[in-house]
Amino acid sequence: MAIDPVCNMEVDEETAPGHTTYDGQDFYFCSLTCQQKFEHDPGQFIDTQAA
Repeated sequence: MAIDPVCNMEVDEETAPGHTTYDGQDFYFCSLTCQQKFEHDPGQFIDTQAA
């Protein structure tokens, strides 16, 4: 299971409607809408300062 970084919904990696890779990390989404929001501005949804 993975957490959609946009809406924080739990999604199954095998059946998630959306998926993208950003900065070498995989992200899974509950919908294509959440995926599009993430891809428009990933920094809004993830902590880019985390090590």
